[in-house]
Amino acid sequence: MKYYLLTFLIIFSNITSSQQSYIDYLSPYHPVTTSSGMVVTQNHLSSDIGIEILNKGGNAVDAAVAVGFSLAVTLPRAGNLGGGGFMLVYMKEKNEIFYIDYRSKSPLNASIDSIFELKGKKIKPSDFKDEMYDKTRYGYKAPAIPGTVAGLLEAHKNFGKLTLEEVLAPAIRLAKNGIKVSYDLEKAIEDTAQLRKDPESLSIYFPNGEAVKENSIFKRPDLEKTLNIIATEGVDGFYKGDIAKSMIMAMNENNGLFTMKDFESYEAQIREPIIGSYRDNLVFTSGPPSGGGITLLTALNILSYFDLAKFKSDSALTYHLLAEALRRGHNNRSHFVGDPDYFDVPVSQLLSKERTKELAKTIDLKKATKSTVVKPLELTTESRDTTHYSIIDNEGNAVSNTYTLGYSFGSGVTIPGTGILMNNQMNNFAYRYGDKKERGRGASTGNRFEPGKNPMSTMAPTMIFNKDGELMLVTGSPGGSLIPAAILRVITGIIDFDLDIGQATMLPRVHKDWPTTGILYERTVNSDVVRIINKRIGHKMTPEHTMGSTQSIHIINGVNYGYADLRRPGASVSSQEN
Repeated sequence: MKYYLLTFLIIFSNITSSQQSYIDYLSPYHPVTTSSGMVVTQNHLSSDIGIEILNKGGNAVDAAVAVGFSLAVTLPRAGNLGGGGFMLVYMKEKNEIFYIDYRSKSPLNASIDSIFELKGKKIKPSDFKDEMYDKTRYGYKAPAIPGTVAGLLEAHKNFGKLTLEEVLAPAIRLAKNGIKVSYDLEKAIEDTAQLRKDPESLSIYFPNGEAVKENSIFKRPDLEKTLNIIATEGVDGFYKGDIAKSMIMAMNENNGLFTMKDFESYEAQIREPIIGSYRDNLVFTSGPPSGGGITLLTALNILSYFDLAKFKSDSALTYHLLAEALRRGHNNRSHFVGDPDYFDVPVSQLLSKERTKELAKTIDLKKATKSTVVKPLELTTESRDTTHYSIIDNEGNAVSNTYTLGYSFGSGVTIPGTGILMNNQMNNFAYRYGDKKERGRGASTGNRFEPGKNPMSTMAPTMIFNKDGELMLVTGSPGGSLIPAAILRVITGIIDFDLDIGQATMLPRVHKDWPTTGILYERTVNSDVVRIINKRIGHKMTPEHTMGSTQSIHIINGVNYGYADLRRPGASVSSQEN
């Protein structure tokens, strides 16, 4: 009897052991894997369109352009033709990274007087009231000259393989046939008051007076027409033809500020990305007019002085160091970052070893730092509704792209007959420049308002190369000022804590700005850890639902591991078959 029992236990133990080795996964967050092309976006239809283009023989840039135009249909709260953004392009054969700046620009005839309708009345920077800023948030004064079409077509012209008609065909098809409205899209539209205030937006997004309904088919014949013009006429069709004329006509009828000269003079620019080093890995991200890249690299530079790997990824000390590094990064961007065509941004000084050492020395491992201790470099409110996507093709070319309308659905203005929803990026300038009582970004030297200028942004599309010079990570996030926090958490999760991209993406996130006090933290942070950070270290803790939505590809030994952040619904990884 004992023999039979022992035999049974041995057999049962072997069965259990073999089952556990198969089903006991290391993590509940499973990346998609392929050694071929991969597209990670905030909408599954757009991810599939990216793969469709790759399957037709297009490269990562062709797919990125197709995705960018398609998101105007599938994710209208952030995907756009009427906004702007930043793109990193890696061409493997050349072994080069290109940074395309297609940020929106303020109209050339804009002024403080015309924007805020002061009618000649002189006003001091300190007299600006919050309600005055509504002019730059909603309606026809809020949009800056859109750069998205110029930026995407600049990428295609320089690096694409397929014709523009082939690349835009899927987006045109979607606009014509329509998409099935998701629960999230219905609720996002329902919750956006500025759409109701614009007659054209109201007719599109609120047919019969109600938001488009879940599971209904949402067709966009207006966007179909616009996309067809761009597909056949290219950049001139948008900036010099009927589309530009439609925008100017609508502006003239609604006291807006655009002129034909704004469109004819707009150009996307290929600039140098900024580069940092973290644990022997090279980090490439967007430079000015982005302040997000400055924030991210500053934080990474500071964390290089601390051995995070000694601590757990969710320890109180790890969160404390992340928060303090981010605070100093935001201090760097709050004063001297702006449009490099208008202001000589001291990038090398902001990211120098001397500046980093100066900032790192002010961090106390045992207690929170007061904002007054973190001083600006001595020389003599943002929206979260942006979107990001990451793409790699089977030849190793890659794109990291972040673009935005500003607020969710931007200014709320849709240009009649075009389907183009306009941004509200005039809200991103520092109008209180010269106000000595203002410590934050509202009085930034680098980001002061000027006509024809790009406002500062926190968008930071990012690529990382390992010590062998191989592309290791393509990532980025929406989230306004929270973007660097989201990206930083993913990078440190992979490099410091050796996590896979799924685990690194779903680590709880924290954010600490400057000069505001306290840490914003996701509610998934352990409550005991929150208590320790608050009581022992001294950070004021404020809960936040979610921070950002990273769309990432992690490359290990030639295999692509993609993960779409679960923080926003509808995000998806699509991949080519191996």
